[in-house]
Amino acid sequence: MTDATKAGRERPLSPFVSVWRWHITMAASIAHRVTGVALYVAALIAAAWAISLASGPDAYAAFKAVMASPIGLVVMFGLTVSFFYHLANGVRHLVWDTGRGFDIKTANASAVLVIAFALAASIAIWVIAAMTGAI
Repeated sequence: MTDATKAGRERPLSPFVSVWRWHITMAASIAHRVTGVALYVAALIAAAWAISLASGPDAYAAFKAVMASPIGLVVMFGLTVSFFYHLANGVRHLVWDTGRGFDIKTANASAVLVIAFALAASIAIWVIAAMTGAI
């Protein structure tokens, strides 16, 4: 094996997490993908809800008990954050599709804004749900 071949195998073939310094836009991009996957989980939970409704009162009561458990509430809150994050970051991407918002300062600020919106909207929804007796 030649030295050139060894050198070619030691360097990374593409940028990877260990090569780049973490920054907010990198985390926002990864979070967008993670929240997209979480929304698929939400769709499965919605399907389970519909199936439990169609299966009768006992099945629906069991589903409600699972969702009202501490783990169920944590999962539902996480899905709420995922929904609002993915929504806001999708709008951010639409703005980027117009060619705006790519400079570093604006991209960082919009990432922070998306995270703040997701947390604030999720907390607001859960406070309203608690005030109305939904949870």
